[in-house]
Amino acid sequence: MLCPLRPWSSPFVLCVEKPWQKKKSPSSNPTRWANSISLTGIHLVRHFAVSVWSKRRQTASKQTAGGGVCSNSIGAVNKIQILRKCSSTHAILYYSQRTTKGGLLIAEATGVSDTAQGYPSTPGIWTKEQIEAWKPIVKAVHDKGGIFFCQIWHVGRVSNYDYQPNGQAPVSSTDKQISSQEEIETERDYSPPRRLRTEEISLIVNDFRLAARNAIEAGFDGVEIHGAHGYLLEQFMKDNVNDRTDEYGGSLENRCRFALEIVEAVAKEIGADRVGIRLSPFADYKGCWDSNPEQLGLYMVQSLNKYDILYCHMVEPRMSIVDVRRNIPNRLLPMRKAFNGTFLAAGGYDREEGNKVVDEGYTDLVVFGRLFLANPDLPKRFELNTTLNEYIKLTFYISDPTVGYTDYPFLDE
Repeated sequence: MLCPLRPWSSPFVLCVEKPWQKKKSPSSNPTRWANSISLTGIHLVRHFAVSVWSKRRQTASKQTAGGGVCSNSIGAVNKIQILRKCSSTHAILYYSQRTTKGGLLIAEATGVSDTAQGYPSTPGIWTKEQIEAWKPIVKAVHDKGGIFFCQIWHVGRVSNYDYQPNGQAPVSSTDKQISSQEEIETERDYSPPRRLRTEEISLIVNDFRLAARNAIEAGFDGVEIHGAHGYLLEQFMKDNVNDRTDEYGGSLENRCRFALEIVEAVAKEIGADRVGIRLSPFADYKGCWDSNPEQLGLYMVQSLNKYDILYCHMVEPRMSIVDVRRNIPNRLLPMRKAFNGTFLAAGGYDREEGNKVVDEGYTDLVVFGRLFLANPDLPKRFELNTTLNEYIKLTFYISDPTVGYTDYPFLDE
């Protein structure tokens, strides 16, 4: 079941434009936000999408493995009862508020299996109950004319024994534990991971394939594979974490093999035109960084061209915590040029800069972060070039299902 989750990294609005589809805005202040675009058979009336990352709650409430909310104290995933009748009212409202007719909405990070969990209250899509729980939320988005993708993920070593089946160790490319100083979001340390055996890796690939199939069964229009921010795919891709000596470690090609096998499996299962991927080669989240992020990012997008997927969603280096080169402009440009599909750039944009980078061909889509959390009608505000609500950090992690979640005002309120 789905709970009223909060985004820990905020929802996103994606503002899209192709150079050959530009139109003049009726406003005296030209903007791209109202223009339409077609993404391989998916026509977006507006250049907006919301990509919501779930935020695990820090307080009382019992959750299902898929995230439904009921009363009582929180329990670890492997100890959580599957509650089939929990309300998803707040989640329906939250997604519905941020749905724009013809716009693309991307769901929060959603686990592909019972080993994929690393936080309380994050949803999953590996059981029939979870599929059924997503359906009314997907319907609410579709009823307002939105296009809805499910972001599928596996946290890998970003987990704790309490969240794993039978209290087992989290799985990863490595047996190296995330150091305690890397832990920012919870008080507990991460548990030491278990290095996946070579023969087990295909099982994780299959988990992603089945999750994609389940997403389509739930009514989603497609999926975004989460390959960013220090989670399992990056634990294979990045050389400071991956210390394997088999065909999934060592060379750049080997380190990227796992992620690309997932892309291939998912594309074959549901169709490449229903698949996107999120990457953050420059990021150093969860102690996961690479010695040559430019090379990593370029290799990945060039390899993705083989599968002809719908889009690549990449995070700007300025979102990196310790990369001293993060302020160098246009570092995603080589990847944007090399990728044959639609390219999304995320990280620290505002309305003015978003227009600029789209005009200059730096990206097809611009991704806005916390602005959409605080402004459920952000597309309208951008079109009118009017004032924005400011997000309130103090409400990001509170347990209230409304405050800081569905109570930000619209322009007409």
